[in-house]
Amino acid sequence: MTQPFPPAAFPYARPRRLRSSPWVRRLVAETTLTPADLVWPLIVHDGKEDRVPVASMPGVSRLSPKAAAEAAKEAHALGIPLLALFPNVDGAIKDGVGTGATDPDGLIPDCIKAIKDAVPEIGVMTDVALDCYTDHGHDGVVGVA
Repeated sequence: MTQPFPPAAFPYARPRRLRSSPWVRRLVAETTLTPADLVWPLIVHDGKEDRVPVASMPGVSRLSPKAAAEAAKEAHALGIPLLALFPNVDGAIKDGVGTGATDPDGLIPDCIKAIKDAVPEIGVMTDVALDCYTDHGHDGVVGVA
């Protein structure tokens, strides 16, 4: 029996029928990524300015609680359901055991309140790392028995 089409040796021929039109590509796609799958990271600070550019990260700024609330509104409007907060605190509150991380009136609680007042339905994720609250910069307590 004769084959209607001679077989091509791989990898010289690869059928592209599943990529022929947009509806087929959507139908057979393995992964779909939408704004609802994203987390918006925010670096927040306890200074007076609403936005402070991060010199080592062009286009990225540290945000005040007020500016973080505005960013939350933007994220929500774009369909992004979750924010991740990363604090940058004043060196005066840093100590060897990261006491500032447990302050109920601290930066992260202030930011969460401002964000939830602005967009109650958005999720807020925080990190329990101590590196930004310790004077030695380690992500935990060092040398305490």
